Amino acid sequence: MSADTSGAIRPLASRANFLLSQLGFHIAQSFAERLAPLGIAPNHFGLLMQLERAEGSSQQRLADALGIHRKVMVGLLDDLERRGLVERRRHPADRRAHAIHLTAAARELLPRARDVADKHEEEVLATLDEGERAQLIAVLQRLAGQTGDPPGVHPGLRGKEGPLLNVWGSRRAPS
Repeated sequence: MSADTSGAIRPLASRANFLLSQLGFHIAQSFAERLAPLGIAPNHFGLLMQLERAEGSSQQRLADALGIHRKVMVGLLDDLERRGLVERRRHPADRRAHAIHLTAAARELLPRARDVADKHEEEVLATLDEGERAQLIAVLQRLAGQTGDPPGVHPGLRGKEGPLLNVWGSRRAPS
């Protein structure tokens, strides 16, 4: 541990970076556990949410929008396709590309998954009042904006080098 300006050693519990990491790990693990009964992981949830807003997008367009390597996108879409949540169709404007569409099962699953996410967030923020919640979100958005990551995209999905974080914390080999 390093010392502060007075020479005293700062405990980890007084360091923002440690607390954010500790909370992030706990929140990621508990969110993954809550989504597991639905048969999806947090990365699947994020991609399904994006697809809901941009249905019919090509794999490449989705990868670009999310800042995800195309190989990672293929793996995620393969997972969702195996689960019966998305289907690839020939893109109407480009025969070489696939348009990605949600299935009826995904349309049924998404409201339940959003409900899980909402309840999880409510529990995480239960000790904060509405003003504190708004302030926390604003500060976190400002900090996240400094990372260079696209808003709403978890950096574990990037897959540039080494193992990916595919469930906001658990490791797997790159696809």
